[in-house]
Amino acid sequence: MPAPVPADEEARQATLDAYRILDTGREAIYDDLVAIAAAICDVPMAVISLIDRDRQWFKAAHGVDGDGTAREVAFCAHAILNPSETMIVTDASRDPRFSLNPLVTDTPRVRFYAGAPMRATNGQPMGTVCVLDDRPRELAPQQRTALEALSRQASRLMELHRVSRELRHQLEERGWYEQQLLHYQRELEQQNSDLETQSLTDPLTGLANRRAFSRTLDQAITQAHALGEPLSVAIVDIDHFKSINDLHGHAEGDRVLQSLGEMLLSAEAARGRLARFGGEEFVWLLPGRALHEAVRECDHLREAVAAMPTGLPVTISIGVAALERDEDASSLLARADQALYTAKREGRDRVCALP
Repeated sequence: MPAPVPADEEARQATLDAYRILDTGREAIYDDLVAIAAAICDVPMAVISLIDRDRQWFKAAHGVDGDGTAREVAFCAHAILNPSETMIVTDASRDPRFSLNPLVTDTPRVRFYAGAPMRATNGQPMGTVCVLDDRPRELAPQQRTALEALSRQASRLMELHRVSRELRHQLEERGWYEQQLLHYQRELEQQNSDLETQSLTDPLTGLANRRAFSRTLDQAITQAHALGEPLSVAIVDIDHFKSINDLHGHAEGDRVLQSLGEMLLSAEAARGRLARFGGEEFVWLLPGRALHEAVRECDHLREAVAAMPTGLPVTISIGVAALERDEDASSLLARADQALYTAKREGRDRVCALP
């Protein structure tokens, strides 16, 4: 069903019009924001949407065709009704507001939506930074926080462009103009740095994510080949993790993952080289370690995990492989993964290595 029109719609529309952003061309800085939003929230679609009189218009879109839709079918038209909160729809097909919406019943078959309202300096909502998926899902608290940070960044970008346009008409105050521009530029640079860090971090455990680890591994392999130094990789898997989720619930499973992440982050030797690879799997980069040294360190890790005060019996299995001459990252990880499956077949709670 279409969203109600805000009580102060005339003032809201006047605020949006004052920004003179509608129907402007695509800009890389906005495209970067939706790409980061999609990466952080692990979704295929992300949009910076502005709610105009009878339409929603996309300033930037990732994974979405076209430049907008009618306002009457816009999820974001609902989101701006409460501009102080992020609107989350976990399954649109079950939500009476959206179950018959053509964006749900037809392409792109939206199921999940999360929209963080963008507000002008006077508090009026102009639109949202939103992420979408074609399957039902939840948004982790850290992902929600990052999405809201992106929304604030998009609002500040729009404000920067508005201020820049007005200041160009006040050349007699050139010094003030440059000071304001520098202030906004520093703010944006800091936020971009923070967002880049978030896009390389697993939101649940605080460890590096797969994307960040892949970069680190490629660099380490190049260096190891160039210097002729040893390098090993270990893949760590929590034993019987599905049983933890099934018997104690996913919240308890997340707590176990977070406890393991905290323990790994506290290990000085592992800092920056341990990542959550996906699900209950972690990966550990061991530069300068021959196979026997890596196995010894992994066994220490295994014992430390078994002693964690989680309230549940938690053990891990680890597969280790050492870099061979001219080997690349995918081959090295595949051999470590093969060693991990050997550890599982042999009874779990152990370290197995491939020469």
